[in-house]
Amino acid sequence: MKSIVIANWKMNPPTMRDAKKLFDATRKAAESAKNVTLVVAPPAIFLRDLRARYKGKRVAFAIQQASAEGSGAYTGDISLLQAKDAGAQYVIAGHSEQRAKGETNEAAGKVVAAALISGLTPVLCVGERERSQNGEHFTVVKEQLRAAFADVEPGKVTKVLVAYEPVWAIGGEKTMNPRDMHEMTIFIRKTIVGMKGEAGMNVKILYGGATTESNALPMLQESGVQGFIVGHVSIDAFRFAALLQAIKTPQV
Repeated sequence: MKSIVIANWKMNPPTMRDAKKLFDATRKAAESAKNVTLVVAPPAIFLRDLRARYKGKRVAFAIQQASAEGSGAYTGDISLLQAKDAGAQYVIAGHSEQRAKGETNEAAGKVVAAALISGLTPVLCVGERERSQNGEHFTVVKEQLRAAFADVEPGKVTKVLVAYEPVWAIGGEKTMNPRDMHEMTIFIRKTIVGMKGEAGMNVKILYGGATTESNALPMLQESGVQGFIVGHVSIDAFRFAALLQAIKTPQV
């Protein structure tokens, strides 16, 4: 089974020239990692040009954020159809950095539902800002999932990718324990099954939060995830290539 890796460049790099260099290095790394489905999420302003200059099929593209609205007076927003026209096949919804700026569970859910209608694959990000011993993080994640899947038809449940990102781990070098992630993987699937039926067992789950070339393989082998959403390591061409090499062995 192929692993899925989403390279979330966030607001990097500063110029189109740098973006082309980073993409070329990323594409080259992807060519030798045949067992990885690679999705690059560049800043929206670079998306169309990068897609236009890439003729291969090893790399897909994502928009980092899009509006659930089809069109209209939404200054600064990008619609899903505009993103699709620019070459995006995936859209990230509910990323912790957008939630921190005020995006609600319901707003993320609208993007998920609208993406499915538009023919894009939504990558729903869920996760708690902090973790305590009393298990409140499970309630946080459950509420995020409930809102996000509220308008998803049962037959389309498996078209949604769920990326669990413990916010307290993002941006660092130390990932969470794979066994703890395995517990969360089971919880996410159970929650979706409770809402939408047995199809929830087949939802692909990604991990995001301090994923590096040194910890990616143990997480993939021991946690039940199918891949990663990678932040700061994805803009370091050397480290990202090492990460892809580390996980390119076929997973059983």
